[in-house]
Amino acid sequence: MARVMQVMPAPHCTLEDCVAAMAGTGFAPHDEESLQHGADWLARLGRNKSFLGDMMLDELTNRHGKDDPRSAYGPQVIMLSRPEEGFFMRANIWPSAQEHSFRASGGGSFVYGLPHDHNFDFLTVGYFGPGYESDYYEYDFEAVQGGKGEKANLRFIERSTLSEGKVMHYRAHRDVHRQLPPKSLSVSLNILRSDPAQGWFDQYRFDIEKDEIADVISHGSGEVFLRCAVGMGGEEALSLAECFGKHHPSDRMRLAAWEARASLCGDAVERDALWRDAEHSGSRMVAMEAKRRRDELASA
Repeated sequence: MARVMQVMPAPHCTLEDCVAAMAGTGFAPHDEESLQHGADWLARLGRNKSFLGDMMLDELTNRHGKDDPRSAYGPQVIMLSRPEEGFFMRANIWPSAQEHSFRASGGGSFVYGLPHDHNFDFLTVGYFGPGYESDYYEYDFEAVQGGKGEKANLRFIERSTLSEGKVMHYRAHRDVHRQLPPKSLSVSLNILRSDPAQGWFDQYRFDIEKDEIADVISHGSGEVFLRCAVGMGGEEALSLAECFGKHHPSDRMRLAAWEARASLCGDAVERDALWRDAEHSGSRMVAMEAKRRRDELASA
């Protein structure tokens, strides 16, 4: 499961001090010293019980007079620092089932009940409230191809709560959790690894009952651009999609290229022929998805 970090007892710090301490060394979660450094400073920030409320009050009072690119506020996430030096910080708000936002939007809007992994490492600390519960699992990322319906071989570890002051390390491509709403409104603080390369690694949603990969939830902008370019027509875009489908280093981009081309097929026979070609394109993941698409066409 996500690793519970043991942290040094130390007085609370300001957000500015925490960001400066992290910027001075960066955040390299695969280095034990760097990981512990981040956990200790995140725990210190978590002991500062006034900074986040003060920040939110200041934002509400002075929003009209500020243009701070660091500030990105949403219904659940508050950005605490700019992405720099390989990390950024944020606060997450977790409503209980009794909150109006939960009743209005449903649990899925807050990722509750959605078993998933992450394609980045991050540290989190329970900052306010009882904290969300999670069912924790582990799996072997290197052993799967990433196709929908593929066996995941998830290993259930335990159910536990991100209680106030608890610091945890979520390991990329290893830890899977299904979050449950807290008993009352809760807040967590995060330090997240920021790496341009992580966008090429998949993040999955899992079907726990079937022990399968249910979907990919980390689609990048490149996939969207490719689909749009092919959809809007043009021989150059189609040629690029053909090239990407066979030679791109990312299996996910390869699949996006085949999907873009499939969107132009006039009928089921043409789509079946295209996906038959995709089965022999050199990617095990694409072959797996292509077979599934052909099976769907056959049963339609």
